Amino acid sequence: EVFVAVIETGSLAAAAARLKTSPSTISQQISNLEATLGTKLLDRASRPVALTPAGVLWQSHAQNILDEVGLARAKLMELQLSSLPRLRLAMIDDLDATLTPDLVAELTKRYPGCSFEAWSGRSDEHQTALRERQADIIVAADVDEPEDWCERHLLLREPYIMVTAKGLLQPGRDPLEQVIAAPFVRYSERLPMGRQIEQHLRRLRLAPEHKFKFDSSHSVFAMVKKCQGWALTTPLSYLHGKQFHGEIDVSPLPFAGFFRTVSLKARSQELGDLPGRLAELCRTMIAERCIDKASETVPWFKSAMDVHQADISPASTHAANE
Repeated sequence: EVFVAVIETGSLAAAAARLKTSPSTISQQISNLEATLGTKLLDRASRPVALTPAGVLWQSHAQNILDEVGLARAKLMELQLSSLPRLRLAMIDDLDATLTPDLVAELTKRYPGCSFEAWSGRSDEHQTALRERQADIIVAADVDEPEDWCERHLLLREPYIMVTAKGLLQPGRDPLEQVIAAPFVRYSERLPMGRQIEQHLRRLRLAPEHKFKFDSSHSVFAMVKKCQGWALTTPLSYLHGKQFHGEIDVSPLPFAGFFRTVSLKARSQELGDLPGRLAELCRTMIAERCIDKASETVPWFKSAMDVHQADISPASTHAANE
């Protein structure tokens, strides 16, 4: 595991950060491995660290060993899920109140001896927490290409939409012409959503003034109201900011659309069929509590938001955002 981490990260220090240990410990582990095998595996003078010919040969064997260990863990987990000691769940902010309490209640019912920890936050931070074993299951927007270690269950595909200050858009006039003349409120590019929005605007060669940037949907919506402006967001984010619904309007984009996907993820082959079962529960709750309820006030949300009924578990079947 240490050897593979060094190769994947490119340095002993980065491997130490991933495995939550010290560079000296990583160095000692590699030295022990090389002593056991009787050959040098790494050229440590190279930046990034490079494999020796023996290291190239050992790399495939090391990965096979890790794969076998992972398979053994999965089989053991099937036997031991009923006695899980702890499960950590990280949830995207937009779905926290909608999903987390019932997911934890369902887990408590299935695994009464298990303790649970749940928190909400940013999708990219959840992905890092899952990779670094600080979380066991995450529900988050897809922010990068899938990796072999990650088991992915697609939950939802939703379009980006436009929110505007109440009454900003006048009927009978081109909505794009109207909003271009108004202040544009951005999500910070520190956020995956902010980066995706900026990439799409560049594709369309639209360049609204860079004046307002915020890290949360609530701040974005409040500023849209305050400055009589507009912003791009998603239906889930709009629904999460329900206290602003009387002060902002929502409409489809006045230009070419784009989408984001939300998935449930876990480390591959570690939790048996639990992630798949939880994904099915998430889909049901999103359909009933988000889409069906939202369509009572915003009818076109029902056809715009797509809850996936068929599961997509292997990372290689990742559906990229359009």
